[in-house]
Amino acid sequence: MTRLEALVSLNMVSDIGSVKLSKLTETFGSPENIFNAPFEELMRIFGITEEIALKIASFKKEDLDKEFKLAKKYSLRIITLEDKDYSENLKNIPGAPIVLYVKGELKQEDNLAIGIVGSRRASFYGLTNAQKFAYDLSEKGFTIVSGMARGVDTYAHKGALKAGGRTIAVMGSGFNYIYPEENKKLFEEISQSGTVISEFSFKTIPFKQNFPRRNRIISGLSLGVLVVEAARNSGALITADFALEQGREVFALPGKVDSGNSFGTNELIKQGAKLVTCIDDILAELALPVVNAQKLRKNLEPVICESEENELYDLVSDQPIQLDDLVEKTNMDIPRISDILLRLQLKNLIKQLPGKQFVRLRSSVVNHVL
Repeated sequence: MTRLEALVSLNMVSDIGSVKLSKLTETFGSPENIFNAPFEELMRIFGITEEIALKIASFKKEDLDKEFKLAKKYSLRIITLEDKDYSENLKNIPGAPIVLYVKGELKQEDNLAIGIVGSRRASFYGLTNAQKFAYDLSEKGFTIVSGMARGVDTYAHKGALKAGGRTIAVMGSGFNYIYPEENKKLFEEISQSGTVISEFSFKTIPFKQNFPRRNRIISGLSLGVLVVEAARNSGALITADFALEQGREVFALPGKVDSGNSFGTNELIKQGAKLVTCIDDILAELALPVVNAQKLRKNLEPVICESEENELYDLVSDQPIQLDDLVEKTNMDIPRISDILLRLQLKNLIKQLPGKQFVRLRSSVVNHVL
C-alpha cells in the first residue's frame, strides 16, 4: 500500500480526521503502517474507539480499488494534505481534511478567496445581494467559495460565473451524490471554470451531519466569510462560528428587523461581525485596495519583485506584523502599502492574518531585484 492509498483508505474510515491521523502516525511511523498495526495497539491510541479500530482492522483493499476507479471514471483528482496543490489557507486550519476529491483545478490564486453563505430559503433581497457581491468581488479577482446549496449559495456561484471569475463549491456528500439534484448543471459549470471539492468518499450520501464538516472547509479556504441571510438556526451561522475559530474575518449583510431570514445576520453584527453594504467594506477590513486584482494578476511576474515590493517583503517575517507597523517602518501611505501587500499576496509570498497582520508563506521564494 502506497502512502496515497493509505491516506485515502483512512479517509474512507469514518471518524478519522487530521488530529487522530497525526496521533496514529506518531505511534506507527507512517500511514501505511497503521493498517498493519495489531487491533490492541490501535485501541491504545487516545481517541481511537473500538469501533474505529475495527473499521481500520477490517478495511478491504477492494473498496480502495473501487474508489480509485470511480475517481478515474469521473475525471477527479485525489489530493492529500501533503500535496503542493492543497490549499495553503485550508492546510492551516485545525482539523484540516486528510484528503480532498477535486473536480477541476485548485490554483494558487484561490488563496485570495471570500466565502459567501446564507439561507437556503433566501428572499429576493438575499438572492440578489448574494449574486451582486459575488459578481463584484469576482471582478476584483477574488475566488468565491460556497456550498452549492439552494438559495444564497447557488446565487453566489452564479454571480462569480457571470463575472467570468473563479468559484469553488464544497460538497457535503461524495461525488456519487450531487446535491441538490437541481444543481447538476451548476456543478458542471463550476467544475469547468472553477473547482468542486469534497472530503467525502464516493459512497457518502448527503447526511445532515456532513454539512457542518463541509462548512469548516468553506471558511477554511477563505480569507473571510460573508453571511448574506441567516435564520435563527441557519447553517450559515455554523460557518461563521468556524470562521471565527479559524481566525477568519466575518462579514454580515444587515436586514430588516422583522425578517426571520435577517435574524442571524443582525445578531452577528451585534456580536462584532463587520457590517457590509458594498465590497469596499470587505476590502477595507482585509486591508486591500479597490483595484482590479484580476487585471493585476495578468501583469505580475511569478517571483521577481520590484524595489518597493522587496523593501516590504524584507519587513515581513515568520512572525506576524501589523499593517500600522509596516506603515511606520516604510513611511508609505496606507493605499500604497495596501497595493504592494496585495501584489505580494497574489504572488503567494505572504498571507494576511486576522487583525490586519501579515506573515511570510513558508513555501515562498523570492528573487530580489537590486
